[in-house]
Amino acid sequence: NMANCCGLLTAQKEPVPLKSVEVELDVRDHVATVVSTLNYENKEDKPLEAVFVFPLPGDAAVCHFSAKIGQTQIVAEVKEKQEARQKYDDALSSGQQAFLLEESEQSPDIFSLSVGSLPPGESASIRLEYVTELAVQADDGLRFCLPAVLNPRYQPQGSGGSGGGSVQVTSVPASLVPYSLSFSARVSSPHPISKVESHCSLDPLQYLNTEQTQATVKLAAGHKFDRDVELLIYYKDAHQPTAVVEAGQASAKPGTLMGDPVVMLSLYPEFCQAVMSSVSSCGEFVFLLDRSGSMDCATNNSKQQETRIGSARDTLLLLLKSLPMGCYFNIYSFGSSYEHIFSKSVEYSQKTMEEALKKVEQMGADLGGTEILEPLKHIYSQSCIPSQPRQLFVFTDGEVGNTKEVINLVKKNSGSHRCFSFGIGEGASSALINGLAKEGGGHAQFITGTDRMQPKVMQSLRFALQPAVEDISVTWDLPKGVSITVLSPPITTIFQGQRSLVYAQLTGQSSEAAEGCVMVKYSLAGHPSQNQLHFSLKPAENSGLTVHRLAARTLIRSLEMEEREDRGEQDGGVKKKVVELSVQSGVSSSFTAFIAVNKGDGEAIQGSLVRRDVPTPMYRRMMITPCCLMASAVPDITACDYNLIMENDLENDLGLSEEYEEAWSDNDLFAEEDQIAMPKQPRRDPLLQLVSLQKASGCWVLDPALAAALGKTSEEVENIKPSAVNQEVWATILALIWLHGFKMDAQEEWELLAMKAVSWLRAQNG
Repeated sequence: NMANCCGLLTAQKEPVPLKSVEVELDVRDHVATVVSTLNYENKEDKPLEAVFVFPLPGDAAVCHFSAKIGQTQIVAEVKEKQEARQKYDDALSSGQQAFLLEESEQSPDIFSLSVGSLPPGESASIRLEYVTELAVQADDGLRFCLPAVLNPRYQPQGSGGSGGGSVQVTSVPASLVPYSLSFSARVSSPHPISKVESHCSLDPLQYLNTEQTQATVKLAAGHKFDRDVELLIYYKDAHQPTAVVEAGQASAKPGTLMGDPVVMLSLYPEFCQAVMSSVSSCGEFVFLLDRSGSMDCATNNSKQQETRIGSARDTLLLLLKSLPMGCYFNIYSFGSSYEHIFSKSVEYSQKTMEEALKKVEQMGADLGGTEILEPLKHIYSQSCIPSQPRQLFVFTDGEVGNTKEVINLVKKNSGSHRCFSFGIGEGASSALINGLAKEGGGHAQFITGTDRMQPKVMQSLRFALQPAVEDISVTWDLPKGVSITVLSPPITTIFQGQRSLVYAQLTGQSSEAAEGCVMVKYSLAGHPSQNQLHFSLKPAENSGLTVHRLAARTLIRSLEMEEREDRGEQDGGVKKKVVELSVQSGVSSSFTAFIAVNKGDGEAIQGSLVRRDVPTPMYRRMMITPCCLMASAVPDITACDYNLIMENDLENDLGLSEEYEEAWSDNDLFAEEDQIAMPKQPRRDPLLQLVSLQKASGCWVLDPALAAALGKTSEEVENIKPSAVNQEVWATILALIWLHGFKMDAQEEWELLAMKAVSWLRAQNG
């Protein structure tokens, strides 16, 4: 048992010191501040040294940390990292209580918090605030998810110092978790709020004004810790740009980032469908896959030991099935050397697709190191195919020694292609992944923790199938006396379904009309577009500092990247700037840490330290893990479900005509009493099994393999086929029914290949 060998104790044997968690969420348009308070109690008769490990969402920044032990209140300050560690060690060795919070060396999105000595019987309350940008979902909702793993780790003195590096996470059934959660949210935006949803039960939304631009909502009592706590927030006119102006901090100096007002511009455009569809069926798709040894690692810390290379093979299957007829493609793989499937890109057909998939199935993590420069040079040396824009997809899990050289090569070729990059696992270099996408005019994705690779890659394929947006400009027009400093990197790409946030500092005073104007221009497939937005320069009152802190975080991240790329070639000026900005804004960075020391009476705390562990509730990530990952059999499809699915989804959503109505209306293929039997040893995930049978044209063939994928016998599938419907049409309808019936939770993964199937059906129907 893993738990025992690490000396971690479960809830059954020992009381758990976390008592309650309180969370307040303040949403301002597309960004939010999260304030969490965690209450602990040491029920041991010995003092404890606790380490609190806090996995942050990727886009978050910690901006406040304080603690209360008994009657003593301690507030942390941001200090340069070495200085903070030194202070922490000094305090502990003189018997004082100390708290240290820093970004972990391995990953900036895991914070480890050393809580120091907690005396027997004493309570501690910790308050942690962070700011984050909210992700946009495909249905235009903004998603906030509460990090579910608020888990302290106890560390005996002398076991690896204060870094909190060797963290073990144990899981117990949710019913044994002896702590409670209260969660409330306040939402405000220039646009009216149309609704707030969650798969946890919420109390009704309360509007605070008649315009419905402000509202509050809270989690209903009795939360069981058996699922993620997430909110989906929907605004009216989601695709119209907005500008939010936030007042500076009264105590900060005017002219500094924290002292001046900051404006946040959010862009989430919707493109004209006619232009979008005119170009989506062409392109040269080149996939470049890392096959270095580390790709054999498990994709995440879950029990199902899927490797990164295995996940990449499954992803390539979905990609190849989703490509449009008439496009061109090739697959390269690299390690210390590189290979390609075809000597140059070939036209996509049943034959070339099958040949590529055979080779993909044999790909292992067996090519050694991570030498990405040579295969890139080879790809760029191939001449482009007329009217087939080149789209490059790069998958890697490592760092390279020559990041700058690689990014410069992509930049040099940026006129002839777009580059979409995927960083797999915690070790992927963000400088490399972000740099490839930025210079290649594409989009970067990071796949870490329990993320599934497939939905993220399919989102990028949807972006790659869109025409390039060119000549993007953002110009500001402000009254005399007011100047603007843009803090965000310039926008180089815009995709349908992707939101861009621009932060800018407003300096100076204007005596005239306090209104600013921003103009966003771009050109899409030769069609120019422009959007003008007027906004009040008068900041909203009592609006907090969410926008300022995210603006500081954006600038800090850009400077950190600059510093990494220079590898210390400069005189430390960039680092000094980051530390200064971090201290001023209270936003942590890779060069700073939060430190708080309770000077107390200086008495050393008596007794030896004990190590304890707080359980993480085991919950199924309903929203994330498709049911195909569960070992359970495929659910029954009843005749009633079947008619419903076909009539609603296929006819309405997919726009199929009524000619196929008879093909399903009197059907009993999936009747009530039928149990869909899974093969004794399922060869692979049922979704991938079905997808692997689809032809390049988009259709399926009525054969024993399809029947098996649907959990039926050949006779059952063929006997009830209406005589007027041909076999491939029937097979394709059945596959679409199954996808809509059981795989809606993985729809992002199969949506493009289902659309291809529907186009094929329409073509058969003339």
